[in-house]
Amino acid sequence: MLRAIWNSSSAMNAQQEKLNSISNNMANAETVGYKREVLVYETLDRNGYPVNDEGENTINGTGVRTTNWLRDTLQGSLKETGLKGNMAIDGEGFFRVTLQNGIQGYERAGDFNVDSNGELVDPDGNSLEVNLTGEGTNLRNSGVLLNNDNFTVDKKGQIYVNVNNNSVLYGKINVYNAVGQDSMLSIGDNLYVPAENVQVTENQDADILQGYLEQSNVDLGREITDMILAQRAFALGAKGLTTADEMWGLINNMKR
Repeated sequence: MLRAIWNSSSAMNAQQEKLNSISNNMANAETVGYKREVLVYETLDRNGYPVNDEGENTINGTGVRTTNWLRDTLQGSLKETGLKGNMAIDGEGFFRVTLQNGIQGYERAGDFNVDSNGELVDPDGNSLEVNLTGEGTNLRNSGVLLNNDNFTVDKKGQIYVNVNNNSVLYGKINVYNAVGQDSMLSIGDNLYVPAENVQVTENQDADILQGYLEQSNVDLGREITDMILAQRAFALGAKGLTTADEMWGLINNMKR
């Protein structure tokens, strides 16, 4: 009886977490560059958790629990916008930005715009890292800044500025990557930071497409299907608890 209650309650907790992740994915289905959350389950069949005397091949299991929320790094579809500040990464990796508090963050969303200081910034004002070349430094010192019309970016991230009808190399946008699905930790607002002891390196294989935006990789049909399954599993767990409660009531009445 206690085993059945344990199984039902742990399963309900796991399904509640699953529903939370699904609702978050659905809410961000239109968010540029968003990566869907994936919930990892763990079977409670190891030392330190209640187990069956008969072994693991019995009908009654030992329940499950959720462990980590991972990100599905599958690339979303690329949508052409024609805007020079919009950039999409075709391949693995992240843009590096400097946050308002000075910390370096990483993001897939490339909906940048040129601010009044001639810097590429995201909608929250975080500045995109641009490594200036010698020409770029000279141009800035001479007062030539980026604006939303005077630059182009090639597939390798090199920025060229139109100066007196000449295309001059201004700088380069790098794409960074870290090994491992859980190497980047979400800090909200579509931003990530590296996990502890994770090394971030430049990714030379990814391309940057100017005038495009990467869409969310959320599949609403899949999320709705998962939601229905999670709701039914939750209801089944609730029914199990109700049945167990009724059985306890019968036992108590018999003792009287």
